[in-house]
Amino acid sequence: MKAAMKPGVIVSMEQALSMTYATLRFVHLGWRVIKLESTPVRAGALPGDPNRYIGSSVADKGRNSYFIGPNLGKEAIALNLKSPDGRSALRRIIRELDVDVFCCNTLPSRYRELGIDYDTLRSEKPDLIWAGISAMGPDHPHVAGYDPAIQAMAGYMDMTGMADGPPTLSGVPLVDLKAGDEVYANIWMAIAKRYATGLGTRIDVSMLQAAASWLITVLPLIDFNCEDWELTRCGNEHRKFVPTNAYPTRDGAVLVAIGSDGLWRRLVGIDKFGRIAKEAWNTNSGRLKDRHAIHAEIEKVTRQFTTDQVVDDLKAASIPHAPICTVRQVIEMAGVAERLTTTTAPDGNRIRMQPMATDISGAEREFPFPPSYGKHTRSILAESGYEESEIDVLFKTNVAAGPEALNTG
Repeated sequence: MKAAMKPGVIVSMEQALSMTYATLRFVHLGWRVIKLESTPVRAGALPGDPNRYIGSSVADKGRNSYFIGPNLGKEAIALNLKSPDGRSALRRIIRELDVDVFCCNTLPSRYRELGIDYDTLRSEKPDLIWAGISAMGPDHPHVAGYDPAIQAMAGYMDMTGMADGPPTLSGVPLVDLKAGDEVYANIWMAIAKRYATGLGTRIDVSMLQAAASWLITVLPLIDFNCEDWELTRCGNEHRKFVPTNAYPTRDGAVLVAIGSDGLWRRLVGIDKFGRIAKEAWNTNSGRLKDRHAIHAEIEKVTRQFTTDQVVDDLKAASIPHAPICTVRQVIEMAGVAERLTTTTAPDGNRIRMQPMATDISGAEREFPFPPSYGKHTRSILAESGYEESEIDVLFKTNVAAGPEALNTG
């Protein structure tokens, strides 16, 4: 019987969100994740992950609020991969630290220039798993990948918002997170392959393709001669299951989801909603034809009552529903509050973070605060076999950098 798999090692040339989120999921599993960032390109420039400098200041320079969430529990190293010595250092780290996975989310056109392409790195470690995220994959190597732009390209914005309003971005960066989850899932597939065959794998995630894979409820309708309204913005209503919508109450709003004729009968069986029962609306096809009238009739009812009053009736009838919650309410919600991850800021404050995506038996929930820029450059180079004098030279020639780089210029 083969031994249980030990936590692995990832080196990730990552910035922004998509790849940083993917590797965070491995941090949650106890893996070692080394965040690889660039050295300063000129005096006074802000090096490394741009997200370090976004949001309010949380700790020292380079650890602002937007950076914290996806970078818990990681180590940080800064190398200049435009230099031969920097590229050599990366290959040496991969070899000496027995790195399992290399990740990046930079333009594919830069892979060879920076020495991070799959062929170069697997020559150092043949069973290496390599994963890259880009806007449209290596066939479109010069296209930059930004979540809002891909939401626009993939039709998401055209489908989001009120029917008479403008195209709208999602409230969370769905495409970044989708791409990150694809990396996470495909790395596990590659690990299974390596476990069985000893072979490494190259993984290329196109943000556009990943986003388009989620168009399962709309894209196939095109060849079924659908109408235009079935493919574009419809506010909070469901295009097919009627009535599913958000309805205003006296003090807020409630989402009601009627996904079957049986649920409709339960809804009109509630005294408050009995007035909207009609034989023509007993089937979803009938309700679909009159969806605007039905939404208007339900709203007339819900506006007369508080959210709690409407929710109590829906709960008693076992009808899918939810009040429209704020993020401040979600963090205190049962099912979330007890599953939050946490970290401790340098000033000693305990910070609540998002929960892991799934429960994992025995998993840690407290993670180290994200590292300052280049915090582990010296220690990781030493671990890779560099002598202290050699490391000093790498720093003096801007091949490597540490936290002090943020205080120069």
